[in-house]
Amino acid sequence: MTFGLRRSTVDDVAKRAGVSRVTVYRRVGNKDELVQRVLLREYRLFVAEVDAAVAGLPTMEERMVEGFAAILRLIRGHPLIGGLLRLEPETMLPHLTLESGPSFLAMRGYLAGHLRRAAREGAGGVCEERADRDGEGDGDPTAVAELMVRITVSFLLNPVSCFALDDDEQARRFARRYLAPLLHR
Repeated sequence: MTFGLRRSTVDDVAKRAGVSRVTVYRRVGNKDELVQRVLLREYRLFVAEVDAAVAGLPTMEERMVEGFAAILRLIRGHPLIGGLLRLEPETMLPHLTLESGPSFLAMRGYLAGHLRRAAREGAGGVCEERADRDGEGDGDPTAVAELMVRITVSFLLNPVSCFALDDDEQARRFARRYLAPLLHR
């Protein structure tokens, strides 16, 4: 947050943490590994905040709509991640695209897990098992979770859009209209 990713070094991190550079390398690894760990840590904090924002809502559709709005708001307002997306998008891009494997899989798994639980609990007809053209139902919400994560990340990476997503209510309207139908595939 102080220097940005480009200008930050492992030495800077070690100094701020009050440890030696060697300690950072031994415990965390190089700068790229440090960035990945910080992003994963922040992801865990986001998950807790999003879970708290949607906990009292009765249906998965309502939880997904509110979760989408909360994620956009939290990330855009985050001093590190939101700040870097605005100030150093070219630096953040690899961490949210080509090098995003662990974060992406964690986000997809988190959402797919919620969709599975909601389907088991009967929370709003989510990803109900249905017969496909071959007569077999898959019922696995992983594909739906992946689409939702990819759509959300794309709006964070490139906010220029014909969709108005500047505040929570606009984000909710978008989610109800375009994301909620994915729950009933």
